[in-house]
Amino acid sequence: MVQLRARLQHPAAWWLWGLGLATAASRTTNPVLLILVIGVCVLVVSERRDPATVNPLPGFLAVGAVVVTLRIVVTAALGNGISGSTVLVTLPTVPLPEWAAGIRLGGPVTLESLLYALYDALRLAAILACLGAANALASPRRLLRYLPATLYDVGTAVVVGLTFAPQLLTDAREVRAARALRGRDGRGPREVARLAVPVLETAFERSLGLAASMESRGYGRAVTSTRTSRRAATGLALAGLVGVLAGLYGLLDASAGGLLGLPVLVVGALLAASSLVVGATRDSRSGHRRDRWTWTETVTVLAGAAPAAVLVVASAAGWTGVVPDQSAQLPAVPPLAVLAIVVAAVPAWVTPPPREAIP
Repeated sequence: MVQLRARLQHPAAWWLWGLGLATAASRTTNPVLLILVIGVCVLVVSERRDPATVNPLPGFLAVGAVVVTLRIVVTAALGNGISGSTVLVTLPTVPLPEWAAGIRLGGPVTLESLLYALYDALRLAAILACLGAANALASPRRLLRYLPATLYDVGTAVVVGLTFAPQLLTDAREVRAARALRGRDGRGPREVARLAVPVLETAFERSLGLAASMESRGYGRAVTSTRTSRRAATGLALAGLVGVLAGLYGLLDASAGGLLGLPVLVVGALLAASSLVVGATRDSRSGHRRDRWTWTETVTVLAGAAPAAVLVVASAAGWTGVVPDQSAQLPAVPPLAVLAIVVAAVPAWVTPPPREAIP
């Protein structure tokens, strides 16, 4: 057996793996497959989590559980347009004005409508779990170093957004622990409200420190550029964005674009890539201690791409069980889809362990 030296994997490999799993989860509503995707995320994170960062996966799982619960409650109260023959309970009906025609409040709650809401919400929860796993396995700050110079500002905003919520949860736990040491009970809505001021103050101080650090390192410096290069980059970016949107719309709606959707999408992607190249020539950034890309990164990307490819083909071909019917019976599970999702768990054993995980 090959002995892997402890190191952190390339962040792009983990994020491509997570996006592949998220793509697979977005193509199915089978609860067995979606729960299997969540289980793979939990397994890989437990084995290969970046120890230098806070584990955000539990927070993403909690948000997913809240989404599933709210979706079921809202469906039971308001309905979702899915009619069924199996009535579980009949809620008191509240009459609504004429302008709210088509909306009901109360009435019969059917098993089929609840299962539809559960399957659809579980798909969103699985996608959130994939994003949480990518956050836990590779810090977005590490991934920011590999973005093109043109997208550096946008990437900074995305990184701040991805790390803000987990950091707020960490600050809230620290403040609650400090209040508990002083004899304060951290339960109740009043005590929770009292956490807001110290938590927000800590976030504000961290923002000031980050701004000072970025300014001292020359962030936001003026770059050498001409009006022609700026106009060329902007024009290519706009044309590429229009092409990508038109191509995606053509692929999603055959009546709108048909077979022209894919070529338009490719042309739009090429124009957008050209805008990145033109913009990158105006701002060169040096790299320090770049992460290596070895065979383990390639295996990780392929392991995430396998379920994405299988589920995309299965969804397009209409395999049985990929989008199951809303019935009381356990939906059929495609064996090849299960095998592809299980393959996504391979990085838990073939990738190098983090440095701090070695005794």
